[in-house]
Amino acid sequence: MADWFTDHVIATGRLPLFSFFIAFVAGFLLIRVSVRLIRAEVRWWPGNVTPGGLHIHHVVFGVAFMLLGGVAGLLITDREGIPIAVAAALFGFGAALVLDEFALILHLRDVYWTEQGRTSVDAVFVAIALTGLLLTGIRPFGWSELSAAGAGGEAVRLGLVLLALVNLAGSVVSLLKGKIWTGIAGVFVPAISIVAALRLAVPGSPWARWRYPEGSRRHQAAVRRDQRLRRPLIQAKIRFQELIAGRHDLVLDPPPGLGPIDPGVRPAEPVPVAPATRGPRP
Repeated sequence: MADWFTDHVIATGRLPLFSFFIAFVAGFLLIRVSVRLIRAEVRWWPGNVTPGGLHIHHVVFGVAFMLLGGVAGLLITDREGIPIAVAAALFGFGAALVLDEFALILHLRDVYWTEQGRTSVDAVFVAIALTGLLLTGIRPFGWSELSAAGAGGEAVRLGLVLLALVNLAGSVVSLLKGKIWTGIAGVFVPAISIVAALRLAVPGSPWARWRYPEGSRRHQAAVRRDQRLRRPLIQAKIRFQELIAGRHDLVLDPPPGLGPIDPGVRPAEPVPVAPATRGPRP
């Protein structure tokens, strides 16, 4: 094991990436264990951080860890020693805390245990998959050819650039069509993203909203295909994610101002609010 670590991680210059990956996975698992214990109201667990009644989300601590690890990584000149590995681990741990509340950043609302909160788990899984692929030595399609200046002549180089751009465009279209994992895989494996980009979009995806009018033939075909093929896979993915991250079954009231507006009702006058005063500490 030590020989493998030396030959495949240290000798290849992947020690910072390895430290980031391990700390990221550990950070995600630790924070999920913590929030599940808090939700279960386990008495011996510390619980939420609420100084003065203010609930501090763990994304705040994640940003602090990322800043600490990122700035330290910029200052460290030795790219193969223990200090850079520690800096990368701090950055990875902080990134896990931030992405675990990605849905909070996206919706600007605490939707952690709701259906929308699954977005955070999806973001974490995508980050783990990408980092894992990079750690094994897999690079995006055309990376090695494009990084070798002048290899094969200008004509070959131009062809590779065009092919890589077409492949990247296919991945972008796949992501817009709601095919997250296919779009990511297409960055590394050519032709996958192109095939996914040519097929029907997932209902509710940005591409479907732009290109498939409600009730159109394409919209109906996309819905049928989603229910027949994609939905069983999504349910299996959700069961696996809930095994690790917990159930996202909380239902919240809609945000104020998003409900239907009756034109015959005048909006209420704003109520003056008295300035807050600091009460005695308990």
